[in-house]
Amino acid sequence: MRVKMGEQLKQIWRQATSGGASRETLEASAGSADAARKTLALPSILSPLIGSGRLSGQHLPKPTPANLRRFAETPVVRRAINVIKDRIAAMDWNVRMRRGVQLEKVAYVERKLRALRRVLEEPNATDSFRTLIEQVIEDALTGGYGAIEMETTDEPERPAMLWPVDGASIRINARWDGDPETPRYAQVALGQVPTNAVDLLDSQLMYIRMNPRSFTPFGLGPLEVAFETVNEFLSAHRFAGKLAANAVAQYAIWLNEATPQQHDRLIRWWQDEIEGTGRVPVLSTEQKPEVLRFAQGTDADLRLAWQEFLIRMVANAFGISPLMLGLEADVNQSTASEMADEAFRGAIQPLATLIAQHITRDLFDKCIGWREFEFVFNDLSARDEQTELQVQVQLLQAGVLTVDEVRAMRGLGPLPQKGEPNLAAVSHD
Repeated sequence: MRVKMGEQLKQIWRQATSGGASRETLEASAGSADAARKTLALPSILSPLIGSGRLSGQHLPKPTPANLRRFAETPVVRRAINVIKDRIAAMDWNVRMRRGVQLEKVAYVERKLRALRRVLEEPNATDSFRTLIEQVIEDALTGGYGAIEMETTDEPERPAMLWPVDGASIRINARWDGDPETPRYAQVALGQVPTNAVDLLDSQLMYIRMNPRSFTPFGLGPLEVAFETVNEFLSAHRFAGKLAANAVAQYAIWLNEATPQQHDRLIRWWQDEIEGTGRVPVLSTEQKPEVLRFAQGTDADLRLAWQEFLIRMVANAFGISPLMLGLEADVNQSTASEMADEAFRGAIQPLATLIAQHITRDLFDKCIGWREFEFVFNDLSARDEQTELQVQVQLLQAGVLTVDEVRAMRGLGPLPQKGEPNLAAVSHD
């Protein structure tokens, strides 16, 4: 029976990995016939559990604990991830010319800008920019990897298509020497034979590493840093839950000079007549029984202070303030504002800048070949309205900016010259 099931799983895997023609047909109906996805969308679902699946040779797997995904679904960690992920995914973004590039030397600027924006707004047949970037940020915060497959097309209005890739299934070629024609990455699912790995060039995969280091090709995610802390918090949380639900007895009844028969009879009577019924137990003994308490019987037994400390450690690992995770002690209006700004500068802004740089370098430059453009998040340098107004007034008074430049910053058109009609004042009736 087990052999037959193994053969069925192998057959499913062969059909999934050899179905390139059908997958190309599906992608052709959604976009261009020349853009076909090479990686599998959910390799863990189609992976037959045969052998250990260890990858030998030049591609190295990331030694990530298997329960990182499970930890990412716990309330505290999920809140920390969502604080960063939702803020970045909701940011306004733009595609613009790079600094130092002369506009007159670039052909078809407007058409290329529209094409790049469409690539990001409609990356594939099922995703939008937000759903695509949320999956990448989730993997980056969980395991230090965020992967997007990039494939070029022959369609001028959409020169490339993008698909999110499970970063845990990506292996890195440690011997890659920078040759663009040599595969730098490979996707190997759990249980897949290494010889059937999907090779990917440097221009075909955007691999976002958090906390890159010189001694390893892999990044380090915040959840990996907080791995032990989250494990200890879950243990303390489970213990507190059992204790609060009275599943763990913190006291005992001591009977002095009771015979074994009396001892057993009292246990049976208590379990049958008293326990769980809410009745008042009536005891008639020569000596009064004594209750021995093993703990204080207060909230200190729940180790709430220890759990609060662990939550603070999780917040430190993600670079955000404990206020973002629900710890509101000793917080007032001024400190809360400072903590929110610190979380933005320390956790949200660096990751958003990293993603923007990868989109500019990997997608625009390596994949499409339009290095004259760059991707930016508009909200990274945004200040509050009052501060922005004061800065613009001071720059105007100092002669650093002109009125038209300030109007452009605020989304307004230039003032009309003398003799020209004021288009802003023309009625549209």
